[in-house]
Amino acid sequence: MATLPLAGPTAPLDATLPESALRGLGSRPFGVYVHVPFCATRCGYCDFNTYTAGELGSGSSPESWLDGVRREFDLATRVLGTPPPVDTVFVGGGTPSLLGAEGLASILDAVRAGFGLAPDAEVTTESNPESTSPEFFAGLREAGYTRVSLGMQSAAPHVLRVLDRVHTPGRPVAAAREARAAGFEHVNLDVIYGTPGERTRDLRASLDAVLDAGVDHVSAYALIVEEGTALARRVRRGEIPAPDDDVLATGYEMIDATLAGAGLHWYEVSNWASSEAARCRHNLGYWQGGDWWGAGPGAHSHVGGVRWWNVKHPARYTGLLAEGESPAGGNEVLTDTDRHLERVMLELRLSDGLALDALGSHGAIQARAAADEGLLEPAALAEGRAVLTDRGRLLADGVVHRLTG
Repeated sequence: MATLPLAGPTAPLDATLPESALRGLGSRPFGVYVHVPFCATRCGYCDFNTYTAGELGSGSSPESWLDGVRREFDLATRVLGTPPPVDTVFVGGGTPSLLGAEGLASILDAVRAGFGLAPDAEVTTESNPESTSPEFFAGLREAGYTRVSLGMQSAAPHVLRVLDRVHTPGRPVAAAREARAAGFEHVNLDVIYGTPGERTRDLRASLDAVLDAGVDHVSAYALIVEEGTALARRVRRGEIPAPDDDVLATGYEMIDATLAGAGLHWYEVSNWASSEAARCRHNLGYWQGGDWWGAGPGAHSHVGGVRWWNVKHPARYTGLLAEGESPAGGNEVLTDTDRHLERVMLELRLSDGLALDALGSHGAIQARAAADEGLLEPAALAEGRAVLTDRGRLLADGVVHRLTG
């Protein structure tokens, strides 16, 4: 049996995973991620693998992409043998809502046909508020989706302009209400904070809008200026300043205090939920070392310590699958050291923290020192878990470095 899965863009569709990776498949959470690469416009801060219609030309379409995804699901069932029923599905992008409810229903039908869904599966799609409607959400519910994630980013028009977001400020709140009216119990709003020009009152207005929407989940991310983006070019030219670390820290503290005061509590450094049931189970699968198959251009997969990723361009992706070849562009087998580092890095970001015995003797010594410095909770440490304090969340990357160094 091959020691690497899908060994590259010329690997045949009968490529296999090593037995060591398949061992235990189904005993860990198993999810499916589907990457939709299409966007109506490109946001200035975004470095995701997305394409506008003008960038793709006639070389790719939603129809050819969906055909490729179906072929990749066929590949997955051969590689995994008898795959376990899917616990979670996450359709991301890109802008999945551009496909409409009918297109998103087709994706879920393909998941059912290829893998089967667990009876209590969580099924999420991201959506741009401007490409949704009450009819859209009703169609999603009928198709079997259980959760919607809407991109709000900010309620301030001038902040949206800096980010090159095209939706009107009030539309995300309206979309969230429409989703709830359609029967979605679990609705998320995404917020970005620290955008150059964002004032305290702007962030406050965004948080007020989030709470007014009545959602049960919020994701809030500090703005990162990614190389190669339009935003990075504007910063480099001096048109706008780079995000300020002190402003980002203050913004995070405001977000956490405001959401906690409204009954949404952090369960991962950048995510808040009103209850355990409201937490995103798909993302928890990533953070807790689960398995997932990522389908679509540029999507990443992980099974039993083996990770691989697809070629990025949609035309290349669909072309390889149509020719009976794997769409994988590269892979790696995680070493024990890699897996240990990733476990610490990911689990420490969770409010449940990390078992202290996972750190080893050196890490445990460093954890006690971090607790003395106010970075880890002393009470949790006494019970055998490393849990970040409020201050520790602001310095999470540094704490991980200390515990694994």
